[in-house]
Amino acid sequence: MSDPLRRHGGFADLVGYELTDWREDYAELSLAVEEKHLNRSGVLHGGVLTTLVDTVCGYAGTFCAEPGQTRRAFTLSLNTQFLGSVEAGSRLTAIGRRTGGGQRIYFSTAEIRDQDGRMIGQGNAVYRYRSGGSGARGGSDQP
Repeated sequence: MSDPLRRHGGFADLVGYELTDWREDYAELSLAVEEKHLNRSGVLHGGVLTTLVDTVCGYAGTFCAEPGQTRRAFTLSLNTQFLGSVEAGSRLTAIGRRTGGGQRIYFSTAEIRDQDGRMIGQGNAVYRYRSGGSGARGGSDQP
């Protein structure tokens, strides 16, 4: 079985973030900020920060320790607060935590910090588990 921290999709490859830690109710992403991530003012584009919030919050609620099984969800609501800016050459760490929920819906929060520990952004989100993968044992690893 492949390493779940190394599996990527097209969008993850495009943006360039890496899932660096993933366990029950917790996820962590890393992103090396490049020129392609900047807006026309030369700082991190808000869409990149929002992507990190959505992604890390999503992962925080979908960990599944059962081999060959996955848990999947989709975003119902997403809020992002922009607190600082970074330029190319910075490294961001996004930490997501599942904060509650039930069998179908869950809630997560995220903090995005730069390499110096400075908070760049934060957010929260609400997700709905996809059918067949809402339980702690997950569902089939098929799309």
